[in-house]
Amino acid sequence: MKPRSWFLWVCATVLMAGTAIYQRMTGPTYPVHGVATLGGERVNFALPRSYDGFDDAEVRIPVTSPAISGQMEFRRFRSNDIWERSAMNRDSDALVSHIPHQPVSGKVMYRILLASGDQSPVPLTSEPIIIRFRNKVPPYVYVPHIFLMFSALLFASRAGLEDLVRGVRTYRLTLYTVIALAVGGLMLGPLMQKFAFNAYWTGWPLGHDLTDNKTAAALLVWVIAFWRLKGGPQKRGWALTALVLTLVVYFIPHSILGSELDYTRAPQ
Repeated sequence: MKPRSWFLWVCATVLMAGTAIYQRMTGPTYPVHGVATLGGERVNFALPRSYDGFDDAEVRIPVTSPAISGQMEFRRFRSNDIWERSAMNRDSDALVSHIPHQPVSGKVMYRILLASGDQSPVPLTSEPIIIRFRNKVPPYVYVPHIFLMFSALLFASRAGLEDLVRGVRTYRLTLYTVIALAVGGLMLGPLMQKFAFNAYWTGWPLGHDLTDNKTAAALLVWVIAFWRLKGGPQKRGWALTALVLTLVVYFIPHSILGSELDYTRAPQ
């Protein structure tokens, strides 16, 4: 490949990686990380917001000082439950508590409070954490799904940059983007949903899942770009426009407005 082509691939890879990292860190399933100081000890914590096990979800806080104790308060999300409180148990150099297992799409609000000695308990976070329960997704589904979605974003970035420099590969790269989005997003994506939440599609018109909606929107703009680019190399700007719209779509955090069990209607 020519130096310019190498440079554009590097730029596309950086753009893809940055967008993927942003998606991961801003989504509602990414653990809440933080640092607290109690009794002179620095406590680093990561509070889970998603769980796919068949048992209760574990919350583990590394704390070496035996003078520090902990409590967990929790209740089901969007329910009429009252807050329950349980003491955290000591497990070597950590305090451990467990969130009761929920049906698929069930959510629980919880907060961790730590105390040093006779001091009053202090919450680790200003707001309660929301954790959602789901089923496991087999590797033969999520591995190709993730690979193809990353590939789609890489090809989209490269196609947009190729369009920007008026290159000759824009049409081909746009085709690769459409194929990766179609297979990874609209074929494997619903399979991911089915395994995790027992529903193939929870976006429009059946629901409000923004992950499903933004995948469909991204594919639509690239299909339009591909159709317009069939008119020949003079049809400039369509791939670049599709890339900009895709990045706007991807800046919507992952898994927002996803599947959620309504406890006010579910059997108690």
